[in-house]
Order: sequence, then C-alpha cells, then structure tokens
Amino acid sequence: MSQKHNLRRIGCIYEELAASFLTDSGYEILERNYYTRFGELDIVAREGDTLVFVEVKYRSSGRFGEPWESVTTSKMRSLIMAAGIYMTREKCYTDNIRFDLIGFFTNRKIRHIKNITLG
Repeated sequence: MSQKHNLRRIGCIYEELAASFLTDSGYEILERNYYTRFGELDIVAREGDTLVFVEVKYRSSGRFGEPWESVTTSKMRSLIMAAGIYMTREKCYTDNIRFDLIGFFTNRKIRHIKNITLG
C-alpha cells in the first residue's frame, strides 16, 4: 500500500471518529469530504441554527507540533473560500457560521476547539 493511500485511510478513520463525536454531541452532519477548488471541507455540520465547518487534524507524533498548529493563515483563507462555495452551491444562506477544529494527537483524547481563529 502506498504511503499516500495509507495516510488517506488513517485520515478517514479520524474523520469518522470526529463525525461520531459531533453526532454524539448533538450536531447534525450535513457533508463529509466536500471538495471545492479551494480545498476540502472535512465535515460540514449544523449545531442548532449555526452552520459549522470542521477541520479534522491528526498527528502521529509531536514532531510537527500540535494538530491545531497546522491551521495557518493560508489554510484558514482556503477554508473560508471553500465554505463560501459550499453555501452558494447548497443554497445555504446564513450569517451563523463557525469554523471548528477537532484534533487528535498520538491517540490521546479528542480535542474540539470551537470558533478557531488565528493569532
């Protein structure tokens, strides 16, 4: 099995864990792995009247930092653009949106960071 294929398989496992966590927490999962020209939205969910775009990150070691440290200005910009495309395509117009991150680090407990921001 190629390394790229193996990484994708691992990513799917953690995205499934994140989706289960969100569902158990009362979120409705609307989409998973939603592709746009600006990149992929890992999970699109609804919490009450809020549309939530969830980035899922896993790190197998501390070599590259914590999972949430990977959300750079460039990544956040891509997420915002992808979310805009999703909302347009799906005719999902709302001002109540949020960007969250679910991080996994060396198989430790899940960490859900709501309303991720930079800085």
